[in-house]
Amino acid sequence: MPVNRRDVVKGVALGAAAMSAGSASAAPAAGKVVHHVFFWLKNPGSTADRDALIAGVRGLGKVEVVRSLEVGVPASTEQRDVVDSSFHVSEMLVFDNVADQKTYQDHPVHKDFIAKCGHLWGKVVVYDMVTV
Repeated sequence: MPVNRRDVVKGVALGAAAMSAGSASAAPAAGKVVHHVFFWLKNPGSTADRDALIAGVRGLGKVEVVRSLEVGVPASTEQRDVVDSSFHVSEMLVFDNVADQKTYQDHPVHKDFIAKCGHLWGKVVVYDMVTV
């Protein structure tokens, strides 16, 4: 049986409309929230300051909404133009959702960390993302 060009065009148009309608009505699911913080110490040569900041960051894992916590320092990987290893300490926390990240921001443990360790850093940069 020969294929009619009009039937093909009509089928493609209907299929595209169905796919478009399906994707328009389905909002992307919200993923986990990753909160990545980079600290630059006021006294970068002070091992004691670095260790105090690392200890303070580790304490943030006590907040019940924190699903995972990683603490680190710059890796000795290959130096490339796209790599910024100028920070001194970094933390990466994972939350189930944006509401949990807000709970963490307002939590007494987080506020206490800032009060006790804030004098150690001169600069902080935060990158928050939602997983897709």
